[in-house]
Amino acid sequence: MGIGFRELLVILVIVLLVFGAKKLKTIGSDLGAAVRGFKKSMNDGDTEESVKQLKADAEFPDSAKSQSTDKSEHKA
Repeated sequence: MGIGFRELLVILVIVLLVFGAKKLKTIGSDLGAAVRGFKKSMNDGDTEESVKQLKADAEFPDSAKSQSTDKSEHKA
């Protein structure tokens, strides 16, 4: 019921005829760069969030302890 190998091959040939090999290579590399940029920004956001949490824990160590005990109580 899904797209099989033959269908993908036909679609690839049509795309190759419409755009050409050189343009298809450029589109592929641009798409790859966009995906890498997206992954990098997602990882940077996670890093910033971790740094903010560490700073908050350093400023208020008592609240960090209470949060960790609250989490352990909820797991039990």
